Amino acid sequence: MRAAVVVFPGSNCDRDLAVAFEQAGFDVTMVWHKDASLPEKLDIVGVPGGFSYGDYLRCGAIAAQSPICKAVVEHTVRGGYAMGVCNGFQILTETGILPGALLRNAGLKYICKTVGLTVATSDSVFTQGYNAGDVIGIPIAHHDGNYYADDETLAMLRDQDRVAFTYTENPNGSRGDIAGILSENRRVLGMMPHPERAADAGHGGTDGAALFRALAGVLTPA
Repeated sequence: MRAAVVVFPGSNCDRDLAVAFEQAGFDVTMVWHKDASLPEKLDIVGVPGGFSYGDYLRCGAIAAQSPICKAVVEHTVRGGYAMGVCNGFQILTETGILPGALLRNAGLKYICKTVGLTVATSDSVFTQGYNAGDVIGIPIAHHDGNYYADDETLAMLRDQDRVAFTYTENPNGSRGDIAGILSENRRVLGMMPHPERAADAGHGGTDGAALFRALAGVLTPA
């Protein structure tokens, strides 16, 4: 299995995400933002958290225009798997791969703590390691994690069972308590909480490990 983790100036969770993939059995390649293509025979792309381009202009907006993001868009259009965490989620919305936008937290403060998430669906390669309704503890660390979408988009996400995770206690004002969503083909996940920070017992929790194990189980060659 092959995974690529994109690295932007200001990324600070790229290595964490790479290690989580590696622990699940993936061979990981780090891909620089100025690269115009992704490695061949790639199973999944990870877009990590951090502060791409210093979060200038708007979180993820500059990164979305980078050469590598054009390749990420093409990868997902072809049906490739991808996941974006925190700033990576912001980037996936800025590229149009996922709907909606991430706004300033309702309290206008940076939040860094472990929160409760409810698994809203187990019908995806990312969430099939859980049962719908499970409550897991995953860290958050963001200032602009307030998920916004209009009423029509929210209804579409719910009707198509594309809400992946919701907050048990909304920390940032996200509409519908949404913490993570899926693409229409269910092969792209964007989420604000950091499952890679809860994939090793040494970090204080392993509730995120099931996500990476589930991916490995699906993407392992027959």
